[in-house]
Amino acid sequence: MPEPSVKAETMAQTASRPARHVHFLLRLGPGLITGAADDDPSGIATYSQVGALFGMGMLWTMLFSFPLMAAMQEICARLGRITGAGIAENLRKNYPKPVLYGLVLLLCWANIFNLGADVTAMGAAAQLVFGGSLNAYALGFGLLSLFLVVYVPYKKYVHYLKWLTLALFAYVATAFVVHVPWKLALRSTVIPSVSWTADYWMALVAVLGTTISPYLFFWQTSEEAEDVRLNRNESPLKRRPEQANSEFRRISLDTWVGMGFSNLVAFFIILTTAATLHAAGAGQGIETSADAAKALQPLAGRFAFLLFALGIIGTGLLAVPVLAGSAAYAVAEAFRWRASLESRPRQAPRFYAVLAAATIIGIALNFLGMNPIRALYWSAVINGVVAVPLMVMLMIMSANAAIVKEFSLPVYLRVVGWAATVVMLLASLAFIASSIHGMF
Repeated sequence: MPEPSVKAETMAQTASRPARHVHFLLRLGPGLITGAADDDPSGIATYSQVGALFGMGMLWTMLFSFPLMAAMQEICARLGRITGAGIAENLRKNYPKPVLYGLVLLLCWANIFNLGADVTAMGAAAQLVFGGSLNAYALGFGLLSLFLVVYVPYKKYVHYLKWLTLALFAYVATAFVVHVPWKLALRSTVIPSVSWTADYWMALVAVLGTTISPYLFFWQTSEEAEDVRLNRNESPLKRRPEQANSEFRRISLDTWVGMGFSNLVAFFIILTTAATLHAAGAGQGIETSADAAKALQPLAGRFAFLLFALGIIGTGLLAVPVLAGSAAYAVAEAFRWRASLESRPRQAPRFYAVLAAATIIGIALNFLGMNPIRALYWSAVINGVVAVPLMVMLMIMSANAAIVKEFSLPVYLRVVGWAATVVMLLASLAFIASSIHGMF
């Protein structure tokens, strides 16, 4: 019979296991939410189009983009934690105003189109499942998201956002409902397949623009800064350098888990649509995430359809506040307005006005005869092109001792960060060159 002390120690170790799991989940925050928000309905549309049109030929992009995306997001998170400020505020303090205003304007333009496309996709998914009016659902989802982000305090809302990330598992589950040739999928994942056509390079830039996206940069940086402001025990690392080691470990864990989750879900969306829609020759009719869900039903059954469609609604509820919030943070920081989701509307009226305006304009696009869904693919391409100058500025800021003090980037982040910037630049140039070649 074990000694009492041994038995007590064993029981304590067993009891501590759930506690460790809970502690691990609690350590995940801005990185997890940012990664999950990347797989929004517009991202689902892009991945669905890629899988439907090119089959498994672009699965390799998820393995390739993961370290690039994670490194850039970690760089953003470090910047927010070190300075206690978002990207726009750091740009305003240290660089010419045209650089600041140009990047913020492009961010807002892309975010509004993404937001409009997302609420439309949520409405279309609800219409497919429940019937009724698409516009009514889109309006309802948009206003619900706006109400929650305005009136639910930040700390509570972040807790809800974490739970909404579970909606993304619908796309992992869907892949196991349909028939997938796993050997081909594995080979396509590790061996790149490149086609020198304008359509292929536009798709590649769209995928990279969806995974390595400016609104994710702004959101995660601002959320790290927000957490610093709300936690009495924390200060920007340039003031409290003794906190650096533990905070950088937390940021690295949070970011790489979040981005890994994001890319895994995107991988399964491409895999599912490749194994069903592309295999059945149904790729040309896929313009939206709802199109993909609808096309799945006769090919993969109603259960796969329901998983795919309901996942669109869950991811939209997660992504809409991130899109509107990142625009609001950027504008407020650019003009030195108070910016905080923890503040009440009367305490930060201009911040919430921008957030509400972005949401309402995005919803209104569906009622003004414009079709943001058709512009969505090009918006992802533009995101990929716009990301390049922003990534350059992020790398420059992260090496500027006046901004980050002694906390320059470790070698691996400098190397991978600049590699990601070069990859985005080359992909954009290849797309432009292919488009020009196709015209002649």
